[in-house]
Amino acid sequence: MSQGFNVAVAGATGAVGVEMVKTLEKRNFPVRSLKLLASSRSAGKTAKFHGTDVVIEEMTPESFKGVDFALFSAGSDISRDYRAAVVKSGALMIDNSSAFRMENDVPLVVPEVNPEDARLHHGVIANPNCTTIIMLVAVAPLHRAKKLIRLVAATYQAASGAGAKGMAELAEQTRQLLNGEAVHPAAFAHQLGFNLIPHIDSFQENGYTKEELKMLNESRKILHAPELMVSCTSVRVPILRAHSESLNMEFAEEVTPEEVRAILSKSPGVIVMDDPAQKIYPMPKDATEQYDVLAGRIRQDISRHDKRGIDMFVSGDQVLKGAALNAVQIAELFV
Repeated sequence: MSQGFNVAVAGATGAVGVEMVKTLEKRNFPVRSLKLLASSRSAGKTAKFHGTDVVIEEMTPESFKGVDFALFSAGSDISRDYRAAVVKSGALMIDNSSAFRMENDVPLVVPEVNPEDARLHHGVIANPNCTTIIMLVAVAPLHRAKKLIRLVAATYQAASGAGAKGMAELAEQTRQLLNGEAVHPAAFAHQLGFNLIPHIDSFQENGYTKEELKMLNESRKILHAPELMVSCTSVRVPILRAHSESLNMEFAEEVTPEEVRAILSKSPGVIVMDDPAQKIYPMPKDATEQYDVLAGRIRQDISRHDKRGIDMFVSGDQVLKGAALNAVQIAELFV
């Protein structure tokens, strides 16, 4: 028998599931056998893995027998429904949904930031929200050096955050609008083509959305910084793929843009793109299909009387580092 691990991908036909399979292949993850699991609608279809057709199976509680790693991207309800079966089978569930992120006994892991937390699992490890991952890959090294105490973020989130259907709707709306046709939003609350929607996920009593509060709660958990203050405004933008974020950061110690660039240039998973004179800065088109988070527009916050504030702009591929890649990297911690 060949060396390696038995891997299952749950939600294998979705945008993130497809990228999980591609990422396992591109990173040469040691796969002995691969199970692709989806709903009954997709059962019987095939997908390529290292040039071989793999038949997609209908997911059942028995699907995880003999599986070492179960990568889930099938939605919170399905993750909750299958958690017991996966853990009972002895597989490690790496879940991309929001179902378990804030449970005390479920590690919330970004491998570049808190890999040690992964070892504390009880059968389940959670993938953070995509915007949290992209932000913390660039912010965590600064926090370790200078201690972040407050962060104000505005996110510019691509259609890919709503999955394949969101990307398809944006592409179709763009065509319709250019041809003078009427549009009929379904994946989003409003027309996304040539528009911005300052509304992602459901609104809460305090006026923030769940998406915005994830940035606060997940950052505190991942950084082990319960007193960290975060305020976020999440905006859906007419970009197919890759999220961007404008970050205003306040640190406990003084810090200069030169120090920030020096720290990030040595940080895993970050590429510094910061030369405004040459028009070099992060953009979603450059982050698309890239593993690393792009960081730039690094400058001193001139609204402060001290030098404890930094502004920065980041872009990262929501489907990869924000989801599929991060999940595979978590599995790699155990290889």
